[in-house]
Amino acid sequence: MRSKDIALVLSFLLILPFSLCHAAVLTAEQAKAKNEGMILYRQKKTAEPYLRVAALAGDSEAQYYLAEELKLASRYMTSEAHKWYVAAAEQGDYYAMYQLARGGDDLCEIMENCPADKRSAKDWYRLARSTTERLAEQGDGEAMYMLALLGGGFPWLERSANAGYPEAEYRLAIMYKDGDKFYFPPWRRGEKIEALFKHAGESGHRIAMDYYLDILEKRGDIDSVRRIIVDLASQGDANAVGTYAAYVAHTPDKMGFALDLVKGYGLMWTLLELDGGGAMDVFVADMLEEIGRKMTSEQIEQAKAFAVEWKATHPPLSFFTRKLEY
Repeated sequence: MRSKDIALVLSFLLILPFSLCHAAVLTAEQAKAKNEGMILYRQKKTAEPYLRVAALAGDSEAQYYLAEELKLASRYMTSEAHKWYVAAAEQGDYYAMYQLARGGDDLCEIMENCPADKRSAKDWYRLARSTTERLAEQGDGEAMYMLALLGGGFPWLERSANAGYPEAEYRLAIMYKDGDKFYFPPWRRGEKIEALFKHAGESGHRIAMDYYLDILEKRGDIDSVRRIIVDLASQGDANAVGTYAAYVAHTPDKMGFALDLVKGYGLMWTLLELDGGGAMDVFVADMLEEIGRKMTSEQIEQAKAFAVEWKATHPPLSFFTRKLEY
């Protein structure tokens, strides 16, 4: 390791314990703002005002997601997004380090308006690499996955999947499915792919769950498909709520759900809360119109009351989001 690398790592190691020991302790008001911000972020709505409250209080998670939202809004690394990535990275967030490392050729550099920072993209890369290496060697599956992205390649991806980290399981399943990696023995390749999708999906990886549902449907295990759709909807998954609503209202009649127009309309009505988040507004409006044509005015009022009750007794609506979403 070169002397510059050693100095960089040592300086970070000196700062990191202090940063972690002095991680932000949010007030009740700040914690409430952060929680609201995270709900809005996962609904693909504007979360900036709420996340900023917690970010200014020093919460590293809020700092990271604020940076993500600012970057997404501009489609490149702005000076302010960079500032919040740095704030999160200085508290040990290796996702923030990764974003700073990969931002070296971003638009701000081309436009010559990047923020002044004594650390280059290469410095952040080295720091992210050393941080994830240390944690990965301790058995941290998530750090193993990030180390794979930082140049560790397939061996670390495989180790991360073996440790049960959902994103790595999903990525590995896709590689086996698409033939990018050979699985031995080849006659058990399908079983391995299914097991990876299943575990990743059951651990919260929504895209992996979609692949697993497709496997179950093709196998004819419709009972399991129905159960999973209902479970996902009950957890607040916005796409699952829309799917469950459509199927239970027989719009279309699929997966063998018993017809319940009130529940179907009511579930679809809850999605109005997204107000365009996730680009579901046209779908929701069309479905409400189509389902509503089968109902009486009284049934529609019952459905709206059902929607109020559902919202009060279930988690907030959300879309599946990765921490490295953009």
